[in-house]
Amino acid sequence: MIKALIFDFDGLILDTESPEADMWNQIYAEHGFEFPLDEWGTVIGGNGSSKFDPADHLSLLSQGRLDSASMRSRHRSGSDALTLRNPILPGVMNHIHEAKRLGLKLAIASSSDHAWVDMHAKRLGIYDYFDKIICSDDVGVGRTKPNPDLYLLALDQLHVQKSEAIVFEDSPNGVKAANRAGIYVVAVPNPITSKLNIENANLILNSLSGLSLSELLNKVQ
Repeated sequence: MIKALIFDFDGLILDTESPEADMWNQIYAEHGFEFPLDEWGTVIGGNGSSKFDPADHLSLLSQGRLDSASMRSRHRSGSDALTLRNPILPGVMNHIHEAKRLGLKLAIASSSDHAWVDMHAKRLGIYDYFDKIICSDDVGVGRTKPNPDLYLLALDQLHVQKSEAIVFEDSPNGVKAANRAGIYVVAVPNPITSKLNIENANLILNSLSGLSLSELLNKVQ
């Protein structure tokens, strides 16, 4: 019996990843370089398997002509402005409303910090739908996805077993984290993460609007 749904935030509820990649593409192109999306993909959704930093990489490519801090600041302001224009991704609210109707518990488990997730969740009017919001601040340094800590903490705080939950993720790092926590995971790639290699998801959807929660629960249960 499924008792809880656990949502990633960035790229799953709100597409923050396309604005970030688009802005880096723009900044790299202005200086005559190509943004390495494959490298960026290693850090989407968490610590990932590398410590790739686009600002440091661009500074290195320019042989120090470009200052990392300045590039990082410009990227942050530009991508934030783009993110504010984006709505909640399709199907998310339908799943949230249906989960509430069915009496399921809801949580967000994000590798971003509370300042970021809570702000956007309140701005979008969805903060109070969630029983728990688990962020990078709540686990040890370096213990975000693909480590399972965020999901294990979500299970603990929701008081459910791993077999009683479903995770919704968009990135390879997020799927790995759910796998390591032993939770059924539905991958819903966005325009950026759809270009990455997502493996070992129990189910992959183009959009959450493509399958109702009732249909998903029938598949899982």
